[in-house]
Amino acid sequence: MAIKFEPLVTESLAKQIAENIREAIVKGSLKVDERLPTEEELAARFEVSRPTIREALKRLAAQHLIRSRRGPTGGTFVNRPSQDEVRLNLTNAMTLLVGMGEFNLADIAETRQGLETLCCRLAAERRTDAHLVALAVELDIQRDPALSDVDFCASDVRFHRVLADATDNALLKFIVLTVIDALQPVANMVVYQFRERQRLVSQHESILAALQARDADSAITALNEQIADLGEKYAQACTSRVRHNQSR
Repeated sequence: MAIKFEPLVTESLAKQIAENIREAIVKGSLKVDERLPTEEELAARFEVSRPTIREALKRLAAQHLIRSRRGPTGGTFVNRPSQDEVRLNLTNAMTLLVGMGEFNLADIAETRQGLETLCCRLAAERRTDAHLVALAVELDIQRDPALSDVDFCASDVRFHRVLADATDNALLKFIVLTVIDALQPVANMVVYQFRERQRLVSQHESILAALQARDADSAITALNEQIADLGEKYAQACTSRVRHNQSR
């Protein structure tokens, strides 16, 4: 096993060992599906206890970097995390930071606008009939006046996920879906009581029509209008919250 052993300090040995093994995986010194030494062998190599090794392996498993298998051919193996697993970890971390106030809505709106502008340009060129159908399905859902706020927000998120998928760019889709999954639901739930559903649906209709016509500029115009509305509604939500707090 090609791991470079760095000197360890007494504090958080498990964390250091996990980072050491993680670096070997990232650099390719440890290959996907390669079997790691046993806990006993790792404990001897790092000169620590087996419980310390066990804690280090738990850290790596939580990052989906290793997996365990029982039986005669079992052991601990280097894993290949799926895009969904990595994106979920990033989404959870980003959602937590949003909840802690690390990003304001201006940051969110500006980031979405930049990313989804590119999505509109690529989707207008590369979308398929299946993408158009998926967008139309979400529009039908959003037109239902009996739809709950939560379900409307969920459909809104799905609409923009399809837009990202229509770019046929794997890296852009990965980045955009991470941002959408983490930030758009938060923004939606902040402004839902001030949002004009019909206006949002109309904007989605314009985006769909523009993609059908492969008209990127019109799609971007509708998207920019939607982002501007989001900023305006967020300002209303903040003002309402301040007034509510002052009246208490």
